[in-house]
Amino acid sequence: MYADPENIRLHRYHGVLLLALAAVFTWSAVHPHDTFTWFLEVFPAMLGVVVLIAVYPRFQFTSLAYTLIFMHMVILLVGGHYTYAEVPPFNWLRDHFHLARNHFDRVGHLAQGFVPAIVAREVLIRRSPLRAGKWLIFLVLCFCMALSACYELFEWGVSEATGSAADAFLDSQGDPWDTQWDMFCCLIGAVVSLLLLSRVHDRLLAKTE
Repeated sequence: MYADPENIRLHRYHGVLLLALAAVFTWSAVHPHDTFTWFLEVFPAMLGVVVLIAVYPRFQFTSLAYTLIFMHMVILLVGGHYTYAEVPPFNWLRDHFHLARNHFDRVGHLAQGFVPAIVAREVLIRRSPLRAGKWLIFLVLCFCMALSACYELFEWGVSEATGSAADAFLDSQGDPWDTQWDMFCCLIGAVVSLLLLSRVHDRLLAKTE
């Protein structure tokens, strides 16, 4: 029996993403701005890799989902290396355009909605009776906002437990409304993701049936 060429191609692509992520992880781990903050920032990526590898024999996401997950993990690894308030290109943007803050943190929270929206959508479509429609959109958005809220609670818990050691992890940059902005960015990311990618996602999902 011959192996399906399409499956071989997909497995190779997934392997390339994993190797590329390992390379970025290695770079991120070498002389980060602060080791404690680095661990807190990259822990979700490390946990995600373990979970994805563990379920891979039983459940493989579409390549769209894996590509987005890879991009999100790269954002986490870059933010962990520099801290979100000190990513050099966004420092340049802040200084050049006279912005109030380094906005890489906002990019991270947009991704926190943009990427999980597709992941949650795929799991719900493939593992529940739900199909494309209003209820699917509603539940995906609820999941993304719940995830964002849990992350904010995690940040608060770490801050309470460690005090000033978590300042770089909180990364509020003096904004008293930082938590609300983070969750709003997550919502925007999730909505934009569903608007832009749902049709492409549906075509890819049809190939898995």
